[in-house]
Amino acid sequence: MNLVTATWQYLTDPANWQGQEGIWTLLVEQLLLSVTALLIAAVIGLPIALWLGHLGRGSFLAINISNIGRAVPTFALLAVLVTTDFPGTQTFGPYGRAGLSTLIALTLFALPPLITNANVAVREVPAEVKESAAGMGMAGSQQFWRVELPLALPLVVSGIRLALVQVWATATIAALVAGPGLGRIITDGFYRTNYPKGIAGAVVVAVVAFGLELLGSVAERAVDPVRRTVPRTRARAGAAAGA
Repeated sequence: MNLVTATWQYLTDPANWQGQEGIWTLLVEQLLLSVTALLIAAVIGLPIALWLGHLGRGSFLAINISNIGRAVPTFALLAVLVTTDFPGTQTFGPYGRAGLSTLIALTLFALPPLITNANVAVREVPAEVKESAAGMGMAGSQQFWRVELPLALPLVVSGIRLALVQVWATATIAALVAGPGLGRIITDGFYRTNYPKGIAGAVVVAVVAFGLELLGSVAERAVDPVRRTVPRTRARAGAAAGA
């Protein structure tokens, strides 16, 4: 039996999807871990990045700090966190063993794309648009909420999409400290030389990552004010031509 066939048989066996160590349970654990880390990073990073972009100050510092975060290996950070007394390897609610350490590591990993995209998105709103908003008598906060943020939103969502996919794929490292997620299938499969099991876990991670990428792309298109305006303009033009 070749490896591809054996992997397919593992994936299509209902027994491998059920139970505490089944694919569904581990998939939900990893999704919970990834989404939580992303939400924490968004709450911390987005307000700062957006406001600095609006002010046009401190952007260089914010982006370079986030770039330093890119240079720190997530697994190295996780290894340091689990060796300390806090957060250590203690079980953290539904996030499992070393759950808090894993959340911290993944949150810091999610911050760079969120901060960079959000900051650049607001700073790159055309100056003439900002001047027009100011000429209409908008205060600084009104200009941000009604003009800058709607125009910046597609690039902000792009950063969220990028961070989510990266965090989802990286969350498999939790298994290296006996944490939750699909990484446990991958590491157990290769450790026991059960290669179909290990590859099956990697396939599920890749398929879900692709699905998250598609959902993020749809959301990015949905919040684009230009894409929303163009179909309406065309529809009105068509109606006028028909009249």
